[in-house]
Amino acid sequence: MKIENIIRKVLREEQEEEKLLKIPGFRFFNNDWNILQKFLESQGYPRYSIGGNLDLREMDIESLGNLVRVGGWLDLSSSGIISLGNLEYVGGFLDLKYTDIKTLGNLERVEGNLDLFDSRTLQSLGNLEYVGNFLDLRYSTLQSLGNLIRVDGSLNLKMSNVESLGKLKYVYDHLDLQHTPLSMKYTREEIKNMVEVGGDIFM
Repeated sequence: MKIENIIRKVLREEQEEEKLLKIPGFRFFNNDWNILQKFLESQGYPRYSIGGNLDLREMDIESLGNLVRVGGWLDLSSSGIISLGNLEYVGGFLDLKYTDIKTLGNLERVEGNLDLFDSRTLQSLGNLEYVGNFLDLRYSTLQSLGNLIRVDGSLNLKMSNVESLGKLKYVYDHLDLQHTPLSMKYTREEIKNMVEVGGDIFM
């Protein structure tokens, strides 16, 4: 990348950061998503971040809209979520099990666990590059790991439809490929040549 392009990218990111509305925590809205949405409407629905944790499990929410960052964990399990909107970063775990999520969209980084257990509608990991702990994709219909580069915990693909590791380079702990197209297509040694795995590879 040319130095001029790097400078433009840095300046653009700084401008976007300045435009980001920073909300200290969900508790300031009594942990009520609807109250938060009314506040955001009054501000013209800006891009925003939330510090701390965000508990939205079992809520009838289809999209996170212009939410860009969550400082702590984000629980969307058993919710109506279909789109993560503009979400790019989660500072703790992200729970999406038992949802109809189709893609992770702009999400690039999850610092804790990412739970996508039984995600039968998931088609893409979107821009996701990094998971800081355990990534659970058991029983997923996902076919490729796409842009994912690094998992600093275990990666469980057991009983999933994943047939391509995409750009994956590193798994800190175990890699479980039992009952997947990958386990039928490659040997353990061939997988080792594709990905650096710190723990066992289960085939």
